[in-house]
Amino acid sequence: MEIFLHTSTWFILLTLTFLEVILGIDNIIFISIVTNKLPQKSQASARNIGLVVALVLRIILLFGISLIMSLDQSFYTTEKYAFGDMVIDPIAITGKAIIFFIGGMFLIAKSTSEMFQKLEKRKKQPQEKVKSMSFFFIILQIIALDVIFSFDSILTAIGLSNSILLIIISLILSMIVMMVFSGSVSRFINRFPSLQILALSFLILIGFTLLMQAIGKDIPKGYIYFAIFFSLIVELINIRIRKRNQNQQAS
Repeated sequence: MEIFLHTSTWFILLTLTFLEVILGIDNIIFISIVTNKLPQKSQASARNIGLVVALVLRIILLFGISLIMSLDQSFYTTEKYAFGDMVIDPIAITGKAIIFFIGGMFLIAKSTSEMFQKLEKRKKQPQEKVKSMSFFFIILQIIALDVIFSFDSILTAIGLSNSILLIIISLILSMIVMMVFSGSVSRFINRFPSLQILALSFLILIGFTLLMQAIGKDIPKGYIYFAIFFSLIVELINIRIRKRNQNQQAS
């Protein structure tokens, strides 16, 4: 416990916690979207179960770090292909690439399907049927995406600190923060239809970045989060303008 007597330890812990919260934003968005299909009284339970599972998976992966590192090792490399002026460079096939590819395709397919349903304004299923059919299926979806999102989270944490204890504490703290605010984020997103479409668009964008990572094309996370926050700010301004116009018309 002597490490907690050093100021640098607390700085690293604060940095790790902050980064874990930032990296967990896409997880919260996905959880908010999929749990919206459940009855109101079941949504909080599904969100908390999803986040607790995410925490457990991250800790398990942390102790299985050798396995994570081995997933970066290539077991097959494609050849270089040329189609006229277009050249496709060799692609290294790794366990991590396969996981990212499956996760990216799942995110894009799921988000596109959700967006289509919202645009088509399909009728909701009876609450009893939704409760019996969807609760565990939604939890399984959250677990599946948790596995994908956990890789970046763990690898980022390991890059900043070699202390397993500090990383575990930061994971627990970040998960507590996300549990506290996930309900507010979910209610805020579900309150405005335009924000729901925007959130689904974010998930499609994140799915695309996973596909790019699968073929070895890394897109800096800063660009992605800047695009997300910029779009969110613009949409919040639009919501405020629409609300002001509605108030003026009402008066």
